Amino acid sequence: MGEWPMPMWIAHRGAGKLAPENTLAAFREGARHGYRAFECDVKLSADGIPFLLHDATLNRTTPERGVAGERGWAELSRIDAGAWHSRAYAGEPIPSLDALARYVIANGFALNIEIKPTPGQELVTGQVVGREVLRLWKGSGLMPLLSSFQPEALAGALQTAPELPRGLLLDKLSQGWLDQALRMQCRAVITNYALMNQALVEQLHAAGLKALVYTVNDPASAQWLMANGVDGIITDAVDRFSPGS
Repeated sequence: MGEWPMPMWIAHRGAGKLAPENTLAAFREGARHGYRAFECDVKLSADGIPFLLHDATLNRTTPERGVAGERGWAELSRIDAGAWHSRAYAGEPIPSLDALARYVIANGFALNIEIKPTPGQELVTGQVVGREVLRLWKGSGLMPLLSSFQPEALAGALQTAPELPRGLLLDKLSQGWLDQALRMQCRAVITNYALMNQALVEQLHAAGLKALVYTVNDPASAQWLMANGVDGIITDAVDRFSPGS
């Protein structure tokens, strides 16, 4: 099944509070704080190019309005994704997955790609992201972890890139969640940290799955989770937690 790619500490959306989330500037800021593993969100442009953005719309993190996935990459690539955060980042572009891959591979960083489809594009987004990750990371050694809240997106990734590790994201423990993770041949389940406890860690480990959590920003919670056996912590607080700890 290959080596597990992720260390304990993972910077959320790059360093998505200290710099504009899901931009290369955020990755550079996380790296400056010593992080070597990152999470980001990827969806498709109207012409099928994978790019980084969390929301379905451009409204929150750019001066534009409307559904991002309805625009072509040539247009998306020219949109300012930094000025909303602070003047220091004005002009920071939305990155393509291609651009991010070059940065991550050059630095030997680990990456958790959350497949974040535009609604209605779950299967095709998973298929394209899986295929493109195999192409972009070919020969690099350290392959990304693909995760999603959308089982259909994971199914798409399983079709085109079965060799890549997958993780099911959960914000609640709905009936059949473990069967769903196993059906998608996941290597991990990544829950809201408030859901994770020692019994759930043990259940996941007994099923051969890694137990990861998001988004942990206070030291007491992080210490408790590590003491109870979690395998990975996704955090915004890259300036508060040392990834070497």
